[in-house]
Amino acid sequence: MVKNFLTIDNGGTNTKVIIFNQHGQQLAAEAFPTQGLEPQSGFHEIDLVKLRNDLAAAIRAVLGKANLTGKEIAGITTVGHGKGLYVLDNEYHIFMNGILSADSRAEEYTEEFEKRVSKIYSISRQHVMPSQAPVLLKWIKDNRPEEYGKIGAVLSNKDFVGFLLTGVVKQEIGDASGNNFLNLATQQYDAKLFDFFDIPEMFDKMPELIKATDLRGTITQAAAAQTNLQEGTPVFGGMFDIDACSIATGVLDDSKFSVIAGTWNMNIFPSDKTAPQESGLMNSIFPTGKNLIEASSPTSAGNLAIILKMLMTAEIRDAKDAGHSIYDDLEAFLENTDATFSKVLFFPFLYGSNAAPDAEGSFIGLRSNTTKSEMIRAVYEGIAFAHKYHIEALQKVSHKPEVIRMSGGACNSSSWVQMFANVLNVPVELVNATELGGLGGAIASAVGTGVYSSLEEASRSMSSVKRHYDPQPDQVKIYNAKYQAYLSFLKAMDSCWRDFKQLQDGLEYSL
Repeated sequence: MVKNFLTIDNGGTNTKVIIFNQHGQQLAAEAFPTQGLEPQSGFHEIDLVKLRNDLAAAIRAVLGKANLTGKEIAGITTVGHGKGLYVLDNEYHIFMNGILSADSRAEEYTEEFEKRVSKIYSISRQHVMPSQAPVLLKWIKDNRPEEYGKIGAVLSNKDFVGFLLTGVVKQEIGDASGNNFLNLATQQYDAKLFDFFDIPEMFDKMPELIKATDLRGTITQAAAAQTNLQEGTPVFGGMFDIDACSIATGVLDDSKFSVIAGTWNMNIFPSDKTAPQESGLMNSIFPTGKNLIEASSPTSAGNLAIILKMLMTAEIRDAKDAGHSIYDDLEAFLENTDATFSKVLFFPFLYGSNAAPDAEGSFIGLRSNTTKSEMIRAVYEGIAFAHKYHIEALQKVSHKPEVIRMSGGACNSSSWVQMFANVLNVPVELVNATELGGLGGAIASAVGTGVYSSLEEASRSMSSVKRHYDPQPDQVKIYNAKYQAYLSFLKAMDSCWRDFKQLQDGLEYSL
């Protein structure tokens, strides 16, 4: 009998519940917006009780769509955004909001820690980011000591979701390593890291470590009642979403790179080696046992959504009234324009930058006759340039990939994928599955239940390429010139961002 697997893919923008069978065929999907809260500027949180209720409703709905009962689900895997912070109290109850990966409240802490990162880089092989759990824990310790004192368990996003299903508190090793908690050599928590971040109290709050295909626990009676899943169904360790996308797209070594253009700008490849400190890159433990080399920042498709809300409110309303999406209209626009259309550059730093800590979103090159259409196309191009910036950093520690396998929301636009191939000057491929985080989770379940003997075998059996995009030489030439201008402005503005940020803060505080 063909086995079916359910994946919960909890992203920073959308949360999806997807069912695949062991052949990699998607049977059904249910999605809902990840209802983020922004209590103040730079704070991105989520109500965990509401998330629990929304997940239960989505699981019930996807089972209905697939015309399956809980008994017909052989295994469940949780996939989630990396970084961020999800905690429970000493009795394993929810008592505060989760913190999403887009959170930037601890930026000042990050700068101070990063100045001293050489003290820990040989241990964790990680640089410091504002949304890493140790940094957020330090911020909470200093700013909300009562909440800090209540913490009884520290989890990542998908490990929290796994807890909701099983009542078991465990942490998957890949997420923990990407969150600056682990010694990469020993693959264990290291007290020196907790001392470095001045959170030694949290060392004893860390859950048992497990691997992606390890059994986390089984569906509890309470979770079964809420979700219509079968009590006792196995739930596996799961993956950081970039790991899941990499495995789902067949990126299992450094011959291919995985590019995820979604809420975050993620660019990764598995390697037998680790990247050195001077590269500025991140290292973590990949589910196959290799190291994952990562270059990432919040500079991807999330910027497009914000700009559309700023500039195209009327067009969004008109498209909705006409019974279609604004993205349908934008796809037609992209198909009928090319690299020569826009004379404007956009820097996609609305949520943060991959160039300077204080850099912010910007248009450069606006003229009296600049059109809104030029600005919108510049946003698409600027996001691709931000990915290229990271890809070039990856190539310095590896080599130019044979092909890039792409995933994320940008893949919904064929024209945008072609633009990526032109900007990166590397062939880009898409695989058959549309919900790649979901497929990656299903692959883990297929290994966990014994259908396949390894992640490599499962990936080969459950994933296949559906479309190939070659770079177009005439467009590559133009984009190369635009990208050089993009880099020139980045360099020229490098010393200006901090002063401008101080000016902005001063104006804000004077209100």
